Amino acid sequence: MKTTEVESKLPNMIGPGTKIVGNIQTNGDFKIDGNIEGNVSSKGKVVVGVNGFVKGEIICSNAIISGSVNGKLVVSELLSMQSSSKINGDIRAAKLSIEPGAIFTGTCTMGSDAKMQTPLTEVKK
Repeated sequence: MKTTEVESKLPNMIGPGTKIVGNIQTNGDFKIDGNIEGNVSSKGKVVVGVNGFVKGEIICSNAIISGSVNGKLVVSELLSMQSSSKINGDIRAAKLSIEPGAIFTGTCTMGSDAKMQTPLTEVKK
């Protein structure tokens, strides 16, 4: 019998008022409206909502940040920082979009030199 990993069409979500301590790894999209203390690795898109907070590294293909991130972001395609976003950490992204009002403290590497060097299957501890 052959088993294959089925990708869910529904996004994974951490709701408001929920706190998770630990690393998260997923193949699909992921929305964070609660708090995560740990690393997040996704082959899809990661969305940090206005009230979302991540303390740790985020590795993904696309990201939309409206809340707060305290840690490194590694985005292989597009990172969108909304006006309400607050990022304290280094960014490595192929493309970056920043709305007026967004707050960013750290270094940024963009373009072809910013391609991900960390495999999505491996989350640093």
